[in-house]
Amino acid sequence: MNNRKVAISVKNVRKIFNGRVVLDNISFDIYEGETFVIMGGSGSGKSTLLRIMSGAIPCEEGEVYFRDKKLNELSSNEKDELKKRFGMCFQSAALLDFLTVEENVSLPLREHTRLDSKIISLTAKMKLGLVGLQGFENYEPSTISGGMKKRVGLARAIALDPEIVFYDEPTAGLDPIVCAVVDNLILDLTKKLKLTSIVVTHNMESVFRIADRIAMVYKGKLIQVGTKEEIKNSSQAIVQQFINGFIEGPIQLNE
Repeated sequence: MNNRKVAISVKNVRKIFNGRVVLDNISFDIYEGETFVIMGGSGSGKSTLLRIMSGAIPCEEGEVYFRDKKLNELSSNEKDELKKRFGMCFQSAALLDFLTVEENVSLPLREHTRLDSKIISLTAKMKLGLVGLQGFENYEPSTISGGMKKRVGLARAIALDPEIVFYDEPTAGLDPIVCAVVDNLILDLTKKLKLTSIVVTHNMESVFRIADRIAMVYKGKLIQVGTKEEIKNSSQAIVQQFINGFIEGPIQLNE
């Protein structure tokens, strides 16, 4: 991995909310074309870290680089342009119920491009085809399953042909089979579209199914970064307790 180009570099990031340190001195690199998973329990800071990397919120200390660009030094216009190169897949899918499936996928294209409406419609249909939803263009979100909503959200995340896609708990609330379908879609799209995928999750099956490398965050601190094998064989008690679901260990049930 070390000879690969760095897509995102996180350097000594610190984030404070209401006087509480949520992230403390976090540093790692994410390489182009890899699926990088950030795992940790609820309240560990992993979703906050995702939001900082995507430019949604700033950090108090440290830097985030997208290639050679330092995010917190960009102007508002420069950030807006940069965000077009990012896709975001939300935990709840965040679909608008008053729009059809195709219209939901079309939103980024209508907002950020001047493409003709016919081209936008064709592009949206192509993206839906990539996630296996051909023929569902005119359905409303309220009439499709939770797993299908996730796939619509994924299609919308890749609507602008981004270089990096951020996933916030993409398989939350799904049954094991649908979870596997979504995981395989993430892997397939990452490979076919030559994306860099950054996934936040606490689903251990998903973690070991999709990750090239894994970062474990606990109480706002980075515990370990490594490959699947390195994480599975970790000497860190916190990592072993988390990935194996042990009751006994440094992670307390009331945390």
